[in-house]
Amino acid sequence: MSLNISNAQRAEVLTQALPYIQEYYNKTVVIKYGGNAMVNEELKQQVMEDIVLLYLIGVKVVLVHGGGPEITEMLAKIGKKTEFVDGLRVTDRETAEVVQMVLAGKINKSLVNLLEIKGGKAMGISGMDGRLITAETKDERLGFVGKITGVNVEPILDLLSHNYIPVVSTVGCDNEGNVYNINADTAAAYIAGALNAESLISMTDIAGILRDKDDISTLIPKITTKEAVDLFSDGTISGGMIPKVECCLEAINRGVKKVIIMDGRIPHSLLIETLTDEGAGTMVIGE
Repeated sequence: MSLNISNAQRAEVLTQALPYIQEYYNKTVVIKYGGNAMVNEELKQQVMEDIVLLYLIGVKVVLVHGGGPEITEMLAKIGKKTEFVDGLRVTDRETAEVVQMVLAGKINKSLVNLLEIKGGKAMGISGMDGRLITAETKDERLGFVGKITGVNVEPILDLLSHNYIPVVSTVGCDNEGNVYNINADTAAAYIAGALNAESLISMTDIAGILRDKDDISTLIPKITTKEAVDLFSDGTISGGMIPKVECCLEAINRGVKKVIIMDGRIPHSLLIETLTDEGAGTMVIGE
């Protein structure tokens, strides 16, 4: 889409972005991207363009992705029914193999390819590479759904030092060689904490934290961890938002300066969040 704006207006836009470019220059930003925010192909192209733009202005971008809908689709193709307990996919050994194939293979490499096409320099790795994510069984009822026991960010730091955008798929492993399906929000929180990231941006299919879940005008733009805990208590944060906000608190507790939950379905929401004073979604900060 071409906008009918003058060169002077273009220059003004870039000048206004300067303080934000300076704020993020040479800082690490972890972007969690997945689930339903990944489904629309046109939006996916825009997200990759945004990531490459941030990369080219000197932001150290780490992309952590999930891919639940594509896993469900692949399981259906092989005639395997998907079952969830408490919002988590029951993962037997065969399902774990499909998760590894879809996340570490198809999705990871397609995102790497897109970033390269857009002018970035990207490298795909999984949580199994370099023992990036080690895990153990989270709950016997869930099978090979992993609870993270350790994060080794050396592979990510190596890639960043060579000017790559690391693209991380969230499968983990243990010392016995078992493969685990890891929740992408949780993995992103642990990785961002271990990298001492400036921010973690979680791209979802919701606007952010709402005071009234049915009214987008009640979006809370900024909240402290203490205020978030209060919203758990009074029921404002409920249902599917509970694990997302818990991951925000986990990331802050692990040293991330700020966490943003935002709607990845809004065009260029990444740039709105990082390079304007408007912001997008809800920002969670420490006390």
